[in-house]
Amino acid sequence: MFFTDSAFIGISPNSGHKSFTYAALDKDLSLVALADGELDDVAAFVAGQNSATVAVNSPAGLNRGLVRDAVKSKMLTPYQIRRTELRLAEYELRERGIAVTKTPASADLCSAGGQAGFELYRKLEKIGFQKYPEKDSTSQVLETNSHACYCVMAGHAPLARLSLEGRLQRQIILYERGLRIKDPMDFFEEITRYKLARGIWPMELLYQPDQLDALAAAYTAWQTVHKKESVSVIGDPKEGFVVLPEKELKEKY
Repeated sequence: MFFTDSAFIGISPNSGHKSFTYAALDKDLSLVALADGELDDVAAFVAGQNSATVAVNSPAGLNRGLVRDAVKSKMLTPYQIRRTELRLAEYELRERGIAVTKTPASADLCSAGGQAGFELYRKLEKIGFQKYPEKDSTSQVLETNSHACYCVMAGHAPLARLSLEGRLQRQIILYERGLRIKDPMDFFEEITRYKLARGIWPMELLYQPDQLDALAAAYTAWQTVHKKESVSVIGDPKEGFVVLPEKELKEKY
């Protein structure tokens, strides 16, 4: 599916292998695409848009030692030194109580999902996407972190993303933000004593965890264009900025 207007696309590498889940919203926050695909599939979808802002739920850069350099003058134990092996954006999020994965200094040490993310950024750059914020570009790409997005939108750490409760919570957060997606409360309307007794759950009314991650990223991409005063950018350009869909961040989540 291709847009005549701007598309707001969220892409999340799938855990353990080199495929992706992507979601696309239009300017009215209607969900117009939600699918899985390999790198070339995703790149073809993105390249076919008239204009697009893409948010990727994966690191855009490696750890360049900025955190370690900032504290190198202190006397650190080996354990404390290991704690500095992360990017500045990740350090800032962890200081706020948001548990995010550390990015190593070498791509070879990254997870399969992280390496797939780097390949995606390179692919998007080749087809003309520029790093956010680029004022005059109609094709921009930015890094976000879906878990951190849900934390800042909820005001606290959400429930586990793989759990039923965590999926419901994330879907409610997005629905209340105005995304035109399935109403998560319909899930409860479909539950009856009869169905519960037989183990029949209306799971088709809920999105999968990877889909919810992609949707949070797509919403963040939309925010950077339609409510740019309501986003925050943390980190350093040497390692990559992380964009979040809230302007004011709490000290602790």
